[in-house]
Amino acid sequence: MKLIAKTFAGLEEVLAKELSELGAEGIEPGRRMVTFRGDKEMMYRANFCLRTAVRILKPIVQFKAHDADDIYDQVKKIPWEKYMDNDWTFLVDAVVYSENFRHSKFAAYRVKDAIADYFRETTGRRPNVGMTNPDIRVNIHISDNDVTIALDSSGESLHHRGYRCGSVAAPLNEVLAAGIIMLTGWNGDSDFIDPMCGSGTILIEAALIAKNIYPGVYRKEFAFEKWKDFDPDLFDDIYNDDSKEREFTHKICGYDINRRAVAISQENVKSAGMSDVIEIEQRDFRDFQQPQNKAILVTNPPYGERITTEDILGLYSEIGTVLKHSFVGGDAWILSYHEECFARIGFRPSTKFALYNGPLPCEFRKYQVFEGRLSERRMEGMEIKTQEERDRNKSFRGNKALKSRENKEKNDNELSRHNFKWGDRRRKEN
Repeated sequence: MKLIAKTFAGLEEVLAKELSELGAEGIEPGRRMVTFRGDKEMMYRANFCLRTAVRILKPIVQFKAHDADDIYDQVKKIPWEKYMDNDWTFLVDAVVYSENFRHSKFAAYRVKDAIADYFRETTGRRPNVGMTNPDIRVNIHISDNDVTIALDSSGESLHHRGYRCGSVAAPLNEVLAAGIIMLTGWNGDSDFIDPMCGSGTILIEAALIAKNIYPGVYRKEFAFEKWKDFDPDLFDDIYNDDSKEREFTHKICGYDINRRAVAISQENVKSAGMSDVIEIEQRDFRDFQQPQNKAILVTNPPYGERITTEDILGLYSEIGTVLKHSFVGGDAWILSYHEECFARIGFRPSTKFALYNGPLPCEFRKYQVFEGRLSERRMEGMEIKTQEERDRNKSFRGNKALKSRENKEKNDNELSRHNFKWGDRRRKEN
């Protein structure tokens, strides 16, 4: 059967690779989604195993519609008793990319009416809408005039792993955290460091990847467990299969200057059962020391958006200084928002990815830290960029969506207060 895995913009290729490794067929990346084919077992595995999927949808009908009445008529033709009973609660979600259907809530409302009227006319009773924990979730996707009605097999978004006990302000989404780690290519083959770890999400996702533990192990339930054709024995086999797990012999280290953040991240690590591989301590990033062993650094510093600091540009200057003096020979990956912040780091990135952190268009950049000048290292034969990175950078430059004038002006305006404080502080020091 055809299935759809939803994800975030920029992670489609990572998700496609995950699906290929799971054994899915007919994999086709799209916009914030990947379509694929598989049986019931593959649908269960996709929910349980995928790190970069937000939800897994099972389409049940596709058709063309020109207005809301067309949608109502087509949805009412579906034999809904195959999928639910009239005493079940249901919820309809809508995603709309169409000039003809501007209001996603109205599209969802018409689908709800069609389902309710179908049962009223066939059984004499209408099912109720359940806003929290419904028995079944229905998804309608509209692209121009193309409409897909699907069952949501996940339920609560898959980024809700289940291990998080608490969080600091603006915690990184678990799917995005897993995605950026997978973009680095790290697979547990060296030490891993996040020097501004916040609530510890990047660290925990790194540990899951390193030990190849699937994120579904923490979930309380999936929506497909309530379906009429649910196979509990099949799902138990998937849930209890730990044959792909592996040992991790390196270290995963996290630091944060905030005492409360350290306490929260330690609780989350304990909840995830990763205390044996993750070490977290309170430490100022400025006190970062050169790792004794080979390590990769992945971090998500404050942007000056939901988390503010008195001197945001000064912080990024200090990041560059610390990397230059205390992370020689390592690869540092940084997720951030403002071009001005990246510029303060002082290194030229070898590669970068366009991503979204919530509504914010961000970049995920790789910095190779080495001694001496770039020209000297090149003369010595050091490979600064791989051909894959060169090709990716060309593609990145061709994507102007995240570099629009509107976003740049917004960024400049939002940073103006930080620039003023930073410049004022410099004048006082001088």
